[in-house]
Amino acid sequence: MSLADRPSPVATRRAARREEILTAAERLLDEDGIEGLTMRRLATEVGMQAPSLYKHLRDKQELLGALQQRALQSMGDALADAGPTLAELAAGYRTWALANPALYRVATAVPLERERIDPEIEERAAAPVVAAVDGDEHRSRALWAAAHGMVDLELRHRFPDGADLDAAWAALVAAFEA
Repeated sequence: MSLADRPSPVATRRAARREEILTAAERLLDEDGIEGLTMRRLATEVGMQAPSLYKHLRDKQELLGALQQRALQSMGDALADAGPTLAELAAGYRTWALANPALYRVATAVPLERERIDPEIEERAAAPVVAAVDGDEHRSRALWAAAHGMVDLELRHRFPDGADLDAAWAALVAAFEA
């Protein structure tokens, strides 16, 4: 990389500050959910005045898009590491979602800010699921929807006490393998 291609110290500091802001936003998501994440509260969390926050993020939609991109990147990493079988992917998806409920919700409970997300990130997150069903986009969407429903119900504690969720996941996988 030539000197001309290197980011300036100001750009490097700005990028580092933006990452700090996004990390604080994730903490607030964990504590209070999407509804509790306000620009004013985020500014306070990172020790700045709200107007200064807008130097790093134009608005809440840009913040949500950046958080969705982080969520999809993290989810994509988990799925890529899970293994190629449907059972491994289902376990990886469930494990990631239960370990990251706030990021999971920001990626799935509000409209996806596609115009603010690198399209390759979404494609990479979906690739293991698409590959597991031999590239069939309709089956991959149905599989994702079914897995999403299972996770969503589990996160919302909607299954009866004592329900064997591992058996329910196994049945889901078996249905898609048939």
